[in-house]
Amino acid sequence: MQVCVYCASSGRIHQDYFDATAKLAKLFVKNNIKVVFGGGSSGLMGQLADSVLAAGGQIKGIMPQFMNEVEWGHRGVSDFVYTQSMHERKAKFLEGTDALITLPGGPGTYEELLESITLKKLAQFTKPIVILNTRGYFDAFNNMMQQAVKENFMIDDLKYLYTIVNTPEEVIPAIENAHLWNKGLRDAGSLR
Repeated sequence: MQVCVYCASSGRIHQDYFDATAKLAKLFVKNNIKVVFGGGSSGLMGQLADSVLAAGGQIKGIMPQFMNEVEWGHRGVSDFVYTQSMHERKAKFLEGTDALITLPGGPGTYEELLESITLKKLAQFTKPIVILNTRGYFDAFNNMMQQAVKENFMIDDLKYLYTIVNTPEEVIPAIENAHLWNKGLRDAGSLR
């Protein structure tokens, strides 16, 4: 199995986020799950890579060339793909991915998560999307999505689009028990 993990590059965050990321990385390795990530060396990206490598697991970084030129890449990761743009990077994240995992992060993480949810709504990506809600970080995001349903900007299929969990131990079971996405492109326009 291969999972793609979206997460922060900021290192100025609460230690709980680092601890949860390290624990999740060890669970991936224990379950022989290959990890694909943004390739960074700092923040949760760095913690993820350090923890996977320390446990003897497999990890692949995908990073735009311009980020590599300013040496943002994790030097311990040997499996790297360099892209020409952020758009190409996001497309590469999805290649061969069996599930997407989103950890707390900033605008880049939110943008990746929202694009993956949009692609799922449009039946262009149908794999599980799991959000690790460490310290309640994604509560406001989930409220925003529920507001979109309440105001009729989308139908109430949130439980099919993504799963929110609160601990690293819940991530792999959430992947295994995710609702199957079997809607097509016509279903995406049902509110028009």
